Parts: sequence; C-alpha cells; structure tokens
Amino acid sequence: MFKRHFFIIAAACLVGLMVLAAVLKIAFADDSQGGAGGPGGRGGPGGGRGQAVAEAVAIPREFADQIRVLGVARSKRSVNITSNTTELITRVMFTDGQRVAAGAPLVELQAREEDADLIQARAQLAQAQREYDRFKLLAERGVAPRVTAETAETALQTARAAVAASEARRGDRVLRAPFAGVLGLTTVTPGTLISPGSVITTLDDTSAIRVDFPLPERYLGVLQVGAPLIATADAYAGETFSGRIALLDTRVNEQTRAVIARAEFANPGARIRPGMMMRVAVQQGRRQSLSVPEAAVQYEGQGAFVYRIARGEKGMTAQRVEVQTGAVEGGFVEILSGLDNNDRVVASGLNRIQPGAPVTVGGAGDKKGGARASQAAR
Repeated sequence: MFKRHFFIIAAACLVGLMVLAAVLKIAFADDSQGGAGGPGGRGGPGGGRGQAVAEAVAIPREFADQIRVLGVARSKRSVNITSNTTELITRVMFTDGQRVAAGAPLVELQAREEDADLIQARAQLAQAQREYDRFKLLAERGVAPRVTAETAETALQTARAAVAASEARRGDRVLRAPFAGVLGLTTVTPGTLISPGSVITTLDDTSAIRVDFPLPERYLGVLQVGAPLIATADAYAGETFSGRIALLDTRVNEQTRAVIARAEFANPGARIRPGMMMRVAVQQGRRQSLSVPEAAVQYEGQGAFVYRIARGEKGMTAQRVEVQTGAVEGGFVEILSGLDNNDRVVASGLNRIQPGAPVTVGGAGDKKGGARASQAAR
C-alpha cells in the first residue's frame, strides 16, 4: 500500500515540474520578445537584428502587351508524293531525307505500253515528214496539186501531236519533285505495287515555317501584316524564334469571333519541323512601367500585395502594401499602382514576414531592379 502511494506522489510531482517548466519557458519567451526594441534587443539601436531578408527596388522597365496563342508549324510548301494509277515501281531514285531540286526524278513506274506507243508515234512522225517533204517538192515543181502538200502538212502536224502525247504519257510514269525540298521516309522499293492515293514519300520546303493561329477580332485595329512576333517550342526550351504576321484571313469566324492569322518564321538549319507545337506571342505595344521581381509579389484572391521596407522608430520594418499588377515578362511583374519609383520591397521569404515586423536587409543593392542577395534568418 505504501509503495502504491509513493508512486502516485512521485508521478504528481513529475507532472507539476513539467507544468512549471512550460510556464517558465513561455514567460522567458515573452520577456525576450518584449525586449526586442530595447537596448540590446533584436532590431533595436543597441545592435540587435530583425529577420534577414533580400530586397528589390521598384524601378521602371519596358513591358509589352502580348497575345499568347498555340499553333502548329507547317512548312512553306508540303506535299505527299503519290501515284494516280495502279502500277509496279521499277526504279527508286532517291534516299530517305534527301534534299532534292524542283523536277528531280523520284520514282519510275512500269511503262511497257507507253514505250511501245512512243515508238509507234515516232515512226508515224518520220513517215509523215517524208510524205510532206515529197509532196511539197512536187507542188513547188507544179507536178502535184498544192492541196496535196497541204494535206501532207496536216498529217505531219498530227503526227507531231501524237508524239508529244506519247512522250507526256511516258513522262507520267516518272514521278518528279514539284518543288525543291527535303524528302521524308519511304518504304517502297522496286517491285512494289502502288495504287492511287498511296503515299510514296513526303516532300517539305522547310526554308521557312508558317504557323496559323486564331487572333481575337478586337486586335484587328492594332495589329497589321508585318507586325513582329516571337514563338517558342518545347523541343528548344528557353529559345525563341522571331517572325512576323504574313497574312490575315479575309473573314472573321462568327462563332469564335476570331480571324486566322498566318505567321512566318525563318528556319535556318531546318530546326523547326512541320507538325511541331508552337507557342506564339504577339506583341501589341511597348511601354515603361514600374516593376518588381515575381518573387516579391504574393496573390490573395483577386488582389496582390508586396511588403515594402520602410524606416520606422525601431529600424527597418516590413509594411504590407496592396498593389495593382499588370503584365508579367522576363521574371518581372508590372506594378500599375501601390508603389513609387525606387521603393524597396521584400524579394524573398514573404511567407515568414509579419506586417510591421523588424527586418534586416542583407547584401548589396541591384540597380537593375533585381533582388538583393541575403541569407534567410534561421
């Protein structure tokens, strides 16, 4: 019984000591915070420090209103090489990925009948030429009537037309490149039987790239043909391609209230390939506005705010200021209202700042508006 009471008393004493320690800890913490502004306290003139932060300076910067849309890259000219008849391939005269000139032969189809027709037409032309020469000579000597020579001349012209038609039919058995460009991949070989519409290979002129994208009709009054624009592609992160608006469609879509704009980009090295997704940014105009780094702005609901660094009676403090933001470009946010030129704001650690709390600015200032370097307080 005595042992039981002893353990109960010991447990009660232990709980009492724990409560006493917690009370003392809270009391000492309150005393430490209350002395932050006094001599030797944190943030006071006696040499204490507030929370260390990085700062940025609100300065004017050039911004542009941008219309951002998605588009698909298309080559300047593009075609699928196909046949208009069912026939066997006898010769393949190109390699995959080859750059070819306009009119270069690509594939030859079986042409036995066309070859025979051409031989016959040429033989008939030779016979008609001989008949014409003989009757012309006789008509000039007065031996034969002139009408005979004229009939022979008509037969000669008919024979020449027949040869031209035979040569055209024979030429159709050779598929040629309609323009200069780069050939794609193919699976055909000599002996392959192709049918009308079957794709033999592709041909693309990638010297320039076109991107068609919808443009809201409200911008028709400020954007004209020739306006500059930039585009990016996922394949080349961080790289931009400069181009211009080449054409605007003549009609506005009644459902979307947008007009199709065609952008044109130079394509040195053929880096942009047809079919790539392009993010197009059309610049509507440029202006000078105050700016701060994106990290200095926090958003809350429909509004935004920054912490402005101000000098008070107890040193530097962070003041929460509501701001109106505009465009975001190059890592900076346009400030339309709420800040003045050269105002200093907290550039990092905003989630740890309390309005009116003392702060200590670390590092040297960046005159270009970038964040000033410092180490976060621990």
